[in-house]
Amino acid sequence: MPMPYVADKVLDAVRQAPGTRVKVAVSDIDGILRGKYLHKEKFAAAAEGGFGFCDVVFGWDSHDVCYDNTTYTGWHKGYPDAVARIDLGTYRTVPWDGDVPFFLGEFIANEGGKIVPHPLCPRQVLKRVLARAERMGYVPMCGLEFEWFNFAETPQSWAAKKGVGPEPITPGMFGYSLLRANASQPFFEALFSELGKFGIPIEGLHTETGPGVYEAALLFSDALEAGDRAILFKTGAKEIGARFGIMPSFMAKWSQDYPGCSGHIHQSLAQDGKNRFHDPNGRHGMSALFESYLAGQLAVAMQMAPMFWPTINSYKRLVDGYWAPVKPTWGVDNRTASFRVIQGSSKSTRLETRCPGADVNPYLALAAVIAAGLHGVEKGLKLTTPPVSGTNAGAENIPRAPRTLIETTRIFQQSDVARDWFGDTFVDHFAATREWEWRQWLDGVTDWELKRYFEII
Repeated sequence: MPMPYVADKVLDAVRQAPGTRVKVAVSDIDGILRGKYLHKEKFAAAAEGGFGFCDVVFGWDSHDVCYDNTTYTGWHKGYPDAVARIDLGTYRTVPWDGDVPFFLGEFIANEGGKIVPHPLCPRQVLKRVLARAERMGYVPMCGLEFEWFNFAETPQSWAAKKGVGPEPITPGMFGYSLLRANASQPFFEALFSELGKFGIPIEGLHTETGPGVYEAALLFSDALEAGDRAILFKTGAKEIGARFGIMPSFMAKWSQDYPGCSGHIHQSLAQDGKNRFHDPNGRHGMSALFESYLAGQLAVAMQMAPMFWPTINSYKRLVDGYWAPVKPTWGVDNRTASFRVIQGSSKSTRLETRCPGADVNPYLALAAVIAAGLHGVEKGLKLTTPPVSGTNAGAENIPRAPRTLIETTRIFQQSDVARDWFGDTFVDHFAATREWEWRQWLDGVTDWELKRYFEII
């Protein structure tokens, strides 16, 4: 929360804003923003003491179907209100919604009369990791980049197609194309300018390889701000796109014919305002701290895989021979490795974790990779695995990542490291939600099955 005098300025700005409404939002387990409009008078009271928000946002899936296997919340608890606390430091106005004041919130809980961070709140899970980093003396600095496909669809047209055959806004495989960017110039420009005004500075925006696919790199910041920017970017892109009859999709792999969509996470650790990953005399320009951080991700990141591969579809992206890494490997400026060491100046030396897809909940993905890295720092792990060259050359004896959500979920649930960093309550609940997601897939009948078996069998 901001200092009192800053809070007063924020509240004054809200009072002076035109209109009578304020927009607030929180993240659910899947990284979908759930929110509401509040009257300014209600907002003033909520800013001081929080406001009630049904805890079903942690008790249902992305299609609002309630879980049947969770214990912290569920039908047996009656889905009561949880308290959402507004973070006044997230204040921005929404350019495409009449400049309405906007705030992100997070959940708190009452445990034995003591107010504590809500154990299931994704933003609080990340803050828990960052608080531990602070106790270690470090400030994680991060930047996310997303690839996503854009379709000439509306919710109505997509419903009419029954989920089959979306039409990309442009054809062909044309990465870094000024021609394709110009074909959708008003949308392209709106993304860059309006998201910038919304407090989400885009460092770079270009087309990627595939029909109608873009990539955006968000400007580096501290990790909490990076998570806020990322979750707002995904929602903002969808809201802006709707104005142009465009439906952005951050699905990890919408077609087996095209590359998947990544959600790469760039990281470094700052201390006293300096990037402690940089050492011009170190191996590949890496400090000993950087090597331990990387060793931690190599050792345990896969134990946290459901936090950055959260859906059934996430694993369809992990195909040999495509851009998505399929093994926990590292390399120096090697885009086929899971962990790419980027050599640079004292400001730019960093690690790029390339495993996550665009379908991540940004808060949970950040929490996972930072916790894995800091685990290596805490334990003083040494970087003994050599870097790969080319596409996994030198990684022949490294096991491939699991290909299904249920496999990674079972590993996650049994991980002592995950429980240490995120808490038992979160690990058990999140594992239950992923097991639920897996069961929905088991019960579903897909168009692939109809095409393969309907006539012939």
